[in-house]
Amino acid sequence: MKIILTTLNSRFTHSAIGLRYLYANMQELQNDTQILEFSINDAIQTVVEKLLFDAPEIIGIGVYIWNVSEVAELIHIIKKVSPQTKIILGGPEVTYEPFRVNLDDADFIIQGEGDMAFYELCKNIQSDTANERIIKMTLPKLKELKLPYEFYTDDDIKNRYIYVEISRGCPFECEFCLSSMDEKVRAFNLEEILEEFEKLWVRGARNFKFVDRTFNLNMKAANAILDFFLAKEPPYFAHFEVIPDHFPSSLRSKIKQFPNGALQLEIGIQTLNLQVAKNVSRILKLDKIEENIAFLENETTAHIHLDLIVGLPGESLSSFGANLDKLMSMSSCEIQIGILKKLSGTYIKRHDVDFEMQYSDIPPYDILRNKDLSFNDIQIMKRFARFWDLTYNSGNFKKSIELLWEDESVYENFYAFGLWIYEQTDSTWKISLQRLGELLFGYLTEVKLLDKQSVADAMLEDMMKLKGRAIPHYLKAFAGDFIANAKSGTSGFNKRQA
Repeated sequence: MKIILTTLNSRFTHSAIGLRYLYANMQELQNDTQILEFSINDAIQTVVEKLLFDAPEIIGIGVYIWNVSEVAELIHIIKKVSPQTKIILGGPEVTYEPFRVNLDDADFIIQGEGDMAFYELCKNIQSDTANERIIKMTLPKLKELKLPYEFYTDDDIKNRYIYVEISRGCPFECEFCLSSMDEKVRAFNLEEILEEFEKLWVRGARNFKFVDRTFNLNMKAANAILDFFLAKEPPYFAHFEVIPDHFPSSLRSKIKQFPNGALQLEIGIQTLNLQVAKNVSRILKLDKIEENIAFLENETTAHIHLDLIVGLPGESLSSFGANLDKLMSMSSCEIQIGILKKLSGTYIKRHDVDFEMQYSDIPPYDILRNKDLSFNDIQIMKRFARFWDLTYNSGNFKKSIELLWEDESVYENFYAFGLWIYEQTDSTWKISLQRLGELLFGYLTEVKLLDKQSVADAMLEDMMKLKGRAIPHYLKAFAGDFIANAKSGTSGFNKRQA
């Protein structure tokens, strides 16, 4: 019996740890099983062609918010050309109902962690005893699972992020997050995990992305993992999702030892408004958050990624703006601005009536409006988030973007800039770096009326960091000192740039 495990990753550089768990636990069916990964940018009919090349009896598909629409098309075509092929779906997007994308053509759906369930279902299909279409799973015992890490290929290690985990689950009950549905946090066998990481390291793995929801919850495990990396010779990259209010001294001392570029910490702030946090059952310890961000900012070289959400029940634009201003006063790190999504199964639905929450039923299920934010407000903030990524988070305008606000409100000034730049472009996509810089220069000098030479100096410092980049045409008239310093070799830039 030929079995294919597949999914559509959001990018080529991503890899699917879930498929490898299924493969690792296929027991005697493993020799008949193959992993084939694709991305959402691949042509669906070409994907079907490759999946059906060896005429598999079963195709298991991982379904996520970023690929559910493409998976629906994939299933439709498979069933048109190979109706006898059994299709099994699993993953977060089919674990909770209602399904908002039509997946009726699938033969079976596994709801929950299917590490062992997929194997059992394949056995039942083989013996013609599979009767239930939707199979609801209980949580497997993690220490009994076979680990997936040997099934990352050499090509994966060379070209993709290697996704790993030391635990599953989350102890918190944030109503917008699927992790709030977990009953508890469960841990893998730490010694076995470290042995597998060592094997990956020996094979050349250097990009490790941990998918644990609360990496710094268990200090024994967190310290052991950090020690693993600190004992290694850089360069390497390790990404962790951490909670913002739990950085005891043992953890701090280790984080301080990581070299520049080796450690990335993603911290879900989401809101700093205590009432809004209470609305969504989120615990906020503001003093600890401020203290820990200050530590990370001032005493470590870790790359910090903070998250804020637009559209939470009870959060007005002014409240969101206060959150952004506060975070910007605390840190110079990347701040990711997301739009609230209503994921099936989450408790955020309980606010639908009181806060007049309206969401799209098309992935990614973004909020469309609520009691405090109109549809137009949401649209503006989506563009705000996109322009924020292009300018502030990208690092391309590190010095010049700050001229937008100087000692004033970051939110209010960037909001005005976002409105203006959209008027000029009528788009948030396909804006070249050259065009973006020209727009920023125009806004700072013609709308904010800042001194052109001072703005040009900041933008030249930003935009000429990369060797070989030519001076933008709109800055040439102000580049005399820059050119002179480049020619004399005192600016750090080269003569070719000048």
